Amino acid sequence: MKIEEEIKQSVFKDVYQKSYINVVYTANWLEQRQSAVFKAYGITLPQYNVLRILRGQFPKPATVNLLIDRMLDKTSNASRIVDKLEAKALVTREQCPSDRRTVDILITQKGLDLLQQMDELGNQGFSGLHNLTQYEAEQLNTLLDKIRS
Repeated sequence: MKIEEEIKQSVFKDVYQKSYINVVYTANWLEQRQSAVFKAYGITLPQYNVLRILRGQFPKPATVNLLIDRMLDKTSNASRIVDKLEAKALVTREQCPSDRRTVDILITQKGLDLLQQMDELGNQGFSGLHNLTQYEAEQLNTLLDKIRS
């Protein structure tokens, strides 16, 4: 559906305003779809993001600062997210043996199993993106990268 129909606005200041609104609206639309899929697993998007970062680091530990640097949502409170994941036994925290001021965060087997289970459901959270061809998805990535450059 066209952005004009989605937000019931037919006139925009210019094509750049329309593009901006379209990108923001679509990002929120994708996030809502992904959140609905994750709800069945009892985790949020930021928690999923942290688990994926930790799986990428595994078996090496991560620090909160590393998580902050790599998180998609820079406004998320990484320490609080780790607290919630630890309460669910999806991660552990231990004092770093080489630097007592640092806390090492590791994904647990339960966390790895949860991600494996979520991987098996495929890309349901990204289903709208599958309306694009591979070439169109590559173009979209190039254009989004260009916006941020």
